[in-house]
Amino acid sequence: MIAITFPDRATEKRALAFLLGRFSGHVLKSGEHLVPEAALEALGDQSIPFTVKGKATYEQQLAAVRGSAPVAVQ
Repeated sequence: MIAITFPDRATEKRALAFLLGRFSGHVLKSGEHLVPEAALEALGDQSIPFTVKGKATYEQQLAAVRGSAPVAVQ
């Protein structure tokens, strides 16, 4: 899993709408998104800007699993 962020809320919503149903992932309380590496290319193909923060740490992945309640997109 790779940790990424989006430049603004509108881009984040557009990205989540695209990613839902295509890739698994998690949104952390920090605002970072954990997505599989394949999602990065797909986001690029859709011209959705994002910043790669790096490989997800064990702690981030554990937090995602522990707080795996559904995330509402507003």
